[in-house]
Amino acid sequence: MRHHNSVFHDLLKRVPWSAFDRLVEEHNADKHVRRLSTKTQLIALLYGQLAGAVSLREIAAGLESHSARLYHLGARPTTRSTLADANAKRSSAVFAGLFAERVARAGRGLRRAVGEATYLIDATGVRLSGAGSQWARFSHQACGAKVHVIYDADAERPIYATVTPANVNDITAAKAMPIEPGATYVFDLGYYDFGWWAEMDKAGCRIVTRFKSHTPLTVTREQPVEETGPILSDRIGFLPARQARNRKNPFGDPVREITVRTETGKVLRVLSNDLDAPAQEIADLYKRRWAIELFFRWVKQTLKIRHFLGTSENAVRIQIAVALIAYLLLRCAQADQTIISSPIAFARLVRANLMHRRRTDRLLEPPPNHIRSKNQLAFQWAEI
Repeated sequence: MRHHNSVFHDLLKRVPWSAFDRLVEEHNADKHVRRLSTKTQLIALLYGQLAGAVSLREIAAGLESHSARLYHLGARPTTRSTLADANAKRSSAVFAGLFAERVARAGRGLRRAVGEATYLIDATGVRLSGAGSQWARFSHQACGAKVHVIYDADAERPIYATVTPANVNDITAAKAMPIEPGATYVFDLGYYDFGWWAEMDKAGCRIVTRFKSHTPLTVTREQPVEETGPILSDRIGFLPARQARNRKNPFGDPVREITVRTETGKVLRVLSNDLDAPAQEIADLYKRRWAIELFFRWVKQTLKIRHFLGTSENAVRIQIAVALIAYLLLRCAQADQTIISSPIAFARLVRANLMHRRRTDRLLEPPPNHIRSKNQLAFQWAEI
């Protein structure tokens, strides 16, 4: 009888296991381990993300109930305490490295010319509480972390992510991010740093962000705009020569200020170092920043980064890395089929059929004949 893999098994085929084994070896993640391998830990956490499990106990119980099918996944059931220990002690670098590897492989099919890539930069906060969360506490009442992300707006996927305590400034995390020369970067006021802008400008990057209300512009040229359009003004000039505490501004090149009225009537001062592109193109680029907000909302609604299985820094980093890996696996699986166009509808169908024996590109089709006949036979015996 032909074997049919489960939906979960089908998704796990998209994990670069050879790269994962290399990462495990590099970080000695399985050294002196007898009970829970790194692979089993990853599979258990991915199961928790895709199944919507809210606790380690629920993950352990779910895997135990499907123990017969874990053999084909290369994993085995585990206990709550063993999984908790692994999350607290095993290096999160293995899982962060796997996320980076999965991103790299997903990007191999995107052969874009220099300057075509548009990246969005932003961060989202997550709340933490309980024992072990002291690393993220910044007041006696508040405790949390931030996930800093670079999001590829065209491919609709994150290409970089890091986790910091919530009191770390966004620009501090951004300065450690990898920058691709020639790409377009869109970000908001949390990344208002003339020195960082100057470095990106020297790398040939196009910058699109917002002016702060108190930042003046020494105008050198006014450019014509349509009288009836949303663009109110298009001006080229220089930023202030001095910053706070009389520091010299390292960004001395001319910049562009495009004043635009949004659909809600709000007036924005959009800043860019691109002096040649049409004003509407710059305004539309800043509008695309909303895509990363939608990504954060999708991840928080569909996966598990609102409630944490462990509150230590290592456990939080592992859970966020695994959530992002799960996101990439879902998007890749969705791209391999054409029936379900909605990402959230596809994710819900995966969750409903996670351990069922069917393919991810046939989630709306009836199950295989031999599986259906077995279910019918079981129902008939139950009636007897």
